[in-house]
Amino acid sequence: MIKLAIIGSGSMVFTRRIITDLLLDKNLSSMEIALMDIDAEKLRVSELIVNSVANTIGVKPTVRTYLDRRKALENADFVQTTFQVGGFNPATKIDFEIPKKFGLNQTIADTLGIGGIMRGLRTIPVLLNVAKDIIEICPNAIWLQSVNPMAMNIMAISKIFPEINVIGLCHSVPLTAMMLANDLEEKYEDIIFECAGINHMSFYLSFEKKLPNGSKIDLYPKLKLIAKSILNGEKISSRTLEKSNHGKFMAEKVRYDILARFGYFVTESSEHFSEYVPWYIKNSHPKLIKEFEIPIDDYIFRCENQNKIWENYSENLTQKSNLEIFTSNEYASNIIKSIVANNIIQVNGNVINNNYISNLPNNSCVEIPCEINNNGIYPKKIGNLPTQLSALISTNISVQQLTVEAVLKQKKEHVYHAAMLDPHTAAELSITQIHQMVDELIEAHGEMIPKLK
Repeated sequence: MIKLAIIGSGSMVFTRRIITDLLLDKNLSSMEIALMDIDAEKLRVSELIVNSVANTIGVKPTVRTYLDRRKALENADFVQTTFQVGGFNPATKIDFEIPKKFGLNQTIADTLGIGGIMRGLRTIPVLLNVAKDIIEICPNAIWLQSVNPMAMNIMAISKIFPEINVIGLCHSVPLTAMMLANDLEEKYEDIIFECAGINHMSFYLSFEKKLPNGSKIDLYPKLKLIAKSILNGEKISSRTLEKSNHGKFMAEKVRYDILARFGYFVTESSEHFSEYVPWYIKNSHPKLIKEFEIPIDDYIFRCENQNKIWENYSENLTQKSNLEIFTSNEYASNIIKSIVANNIIQVNGNVINNNYISNLPNNSCVEIPCEINNNGIYPKKIGNLPTQLSALISTNISVQQLTVEAVLKQKKEHVYHAAMLDPHTAAELSITQIHQMVDELIEAHGEMIPKLK
């Protein structure tokens, strides 16, 4: 019997998505699912969600719950990690509120920027403990890692446990490709692309339409025309037409602006990407926020909305409840289904750069096409990225490397270095302000982060 251990099953949206995908597959309808969380109430609700999905589909998997991570990992074939160390309150609130005192605004704060740095300090030690447990308890398991900040986490895990079978997974590559297909008024199944870079800053190096006769059409010229229309206000992206899960219409002007200026389309959403660079969220140019429709503090609203959904589940869900069934496009479930069926699958995964992208550092984490089968994970060599893309990506890699070093060497000075070199932070604050802000953040985090010397 195939066993999946979900570490952090209280992340109900992801748990529901991946379990639904798996239980709809006849090869996995009776699989074993180990749900693990440190929060007993969230664990209870996640079990109700899984059982409700199973009831609706009409299958009977073996579902067990654990507060003990090591017990949950016993005999696991696959391990999925999806959790937020420190939670929304207090950790995420701290990440937003203290920088705001210094005049530093953020949108998501989970990947880069000062929020991403602090999240890395909280998260890396926990994931290293997970890695140690996997090595000791289920060393042959495939670890499907989805916790942010992705690049920092994979860099740290791979440095300490190079033998572990881990791949970092993010859905931004396929979801953005679907959005672009819609913007182009093309069918997604006709689209072929090559995409490479780092997590949340990968670029579609090619984006083409496959014709019935086997030939291909480059869709970038048409995308660049769409960019002009969107930036001129004559058109909006297909993503903007649909209200998000937290009730907002999300603009895509930032990404189309990057396409116009750098020549390639980036994978992560405009609200994310705007805080990875120094050009869009600026106190000295407040009109940019309105011009590019950048949702400041958006992650706060997302978390509050998720908490309301969770409270509704907690109060109303029962063992006999039925939940609406829908499939997702999550890489994790597709990987498990393919391996169990002895098929080969290609995904864009996050792995350590062993010269796969020649003009990025070898110890960085890159997001590139990876072929996965029963024998392992096989990343594809890309070669050189266009120079402007490698230069832009390198500004983010420096921050990631320094944050990882801060944790592994317990050096406070590297936290300062990471914050000083962060593009958005450096564009807004003086070097003295950055030091003061870091000191306040470290003090506010207390025991949520390792002791730094």
